[in-house]
Amino acid sequence: MALSFEQKKEVVAELAEVARGAASLVAAEYRGMTVEQLTELRKKAREGGVFLKVVKNTLVRRAIDGTDFECIGEALSGPLMYAFSEEDPGAAGRLVKDYAKTNDKLIPKIVAIGGQMYGASEVDRLASLPTRDQALAILLSLMAQPVTKLVRTLAEPASMLARTVNGVAEQKQAA
Repeated sequence: MALSFEQKKEVVAELAEVARGAASLVAAEYRGMTVEQLTELRKKAREGGVFLKVVKNTLVRRAIDGTDFECIGEALSGPLMYAFSEEDPGAAGRLVKDYAKTNDKLIPKIVAIGGQMYGASEVDRLASLPTRDQALAILLSLMAQPVTKLVRTLAEPASMLARTVNGVAEQKQAA
């Protein structure tokens, strides 16, 4: 079913809004996938905080105009599904990578993050980015390391003195 001009304007406006707030984008070819497979992928996308849409490339070109994803405009060709990571930059990469493991019909084509376009081989790198919680945990552990080391260093002389006194006491008791 063809979209009317008004419907196309609504789709472009929706995509433009998502593209302005998205952290990353993965475009993947979906040729040959069944409706059930697409429905399953959309369900996983909703659960993972990924905006997933199948739209004509010309509408996407209009929607990404003036956003960080403008760099992919010339590379859009063929039937593509667009996955925008709304909060976690690696979410779209993880979604496409994980689903492509079990379904060879889903083929990543384009990755875009930070105003740069990358090839399909970069999906693995995007998918390996830590989530927000993981990144905060890593940062916290890095910040806590020097403090922990300082406390251990400051406590060492006192514990050495206690061990020495204990050793002398044990020697005197033995003698």
